[in-house]
Amino acid sequence: MGWFRGRVLALEGLEMEVQKGEVFGLLGPNGSGKSTAMKMILGLLRPTSGSAEVCGFRAGTISARRQIGFLPENPYFPVFLSGAELVRYYGRLSGLGGAGLEKRVKELLELVRLGGEAGKRPLRTYSKGMLQRAGLAGALVGDPEILMLDEPTAGVDPAGSREIRDLILELKARGKTVIFSSHLLEQVEDVADRVIILHRGKKLREGRLEDLLTKKNEWEVKVQGLPEGDRQELLAWLKKKGGQVVREGAPRERLEDYFLRSLPEETRR
Repeated sequence: MGWFRGRVLALEGLEMEVQKGEVFGLLGPNGSGKSTAMKMILGLLRPTSGSAEVCGFRAGTISARRQIGFLPENPYFPVFLSGAELVRYYGRLSGLGGAGLEKRVKELLELVRLGGEAGKRPLRTYSKGMLQRAGLAGALVGDPEILMLDEPTAGVDPAGSREIRDLILELKARGKTVIFSSHLLEQVEDVADRVIILHRGKKLREGRLEDLLTKKNEWEVKVQGLPEGDRQELLAWLKKKGGQVVREGAPRERLEDYFLRSLPEETRR
C-alpha cells in the first residue's frame, strides 16, 4: 500500500495481518505512517497500490466498516452533550434504538468507568482521559469485531493512561480485536501481543515486543570521575567500535530515540 501527499510517500509496501482476538500495536515516531495505515484500513484513504481486507470484506465497504469501531487521535465531541447522550447518539447512528439502546448505553458507561453520575455530566467538564473513555464507549456501541484506537493515551495523565490500558485488556478478554497506535514504548509493553515498527513510512520490524527489544552480544561501559581528556578519548574509541553513548539515567520510553539508536547507519538516512 502507498499514499502520496505531494512528494512524500507516507506509507510504502506495508504488509500486515492481525489475528482475531489479539492486541496489535502500530509503533513509530510521529510521521511514520501509523495514522495513514489506520485510515487505509478504515477506507478513509485510498492506497495508490495494493489492497486491504477487514474480516473478509474489502476495506472501505459498508460491510467492512460495520466490523470496526474507531477512536481517532483528536476526536471532536459536542461539549454540551453528556457522556450518556454521546453514546446514545452514536448508537442511533448505528441503527439502534428503544430499550435495547438504553441497556447498551448503561453497559458501556459502566465498562469505561463512567457509570452513574459521571455519565450524566456534560462533556465540557470531563478530563482528557474521561473524554477518551467516552469516545471508546461510542466506538463500541455497535458491538464491532475490531476496535481501532489512534494514539488513545496521547495527552492523558498516567492514571488515565493506566485506565485505558486496563480497558484494552478487558476488551481482549471479551474476545475483541484491538489495533492501536503509539510512539511510546511504555504505552504498549503491558498490552500488545504483537507490534509493527514503522519509520518514515516503512515497516522495520514485526513480532512480539519483548523479542524485538532483546539485543544480543551487547556490552556496557560505565564511567565516573574520568578526566575530560580521557573521557573524549574513550568516547572516540567507543564510536569507532560502533558503540552508542547514552546518558546515564536517560529514559528509553520514546520509541523514536530507542529505535533510531538501534538502526544501522544506512537505515537512518
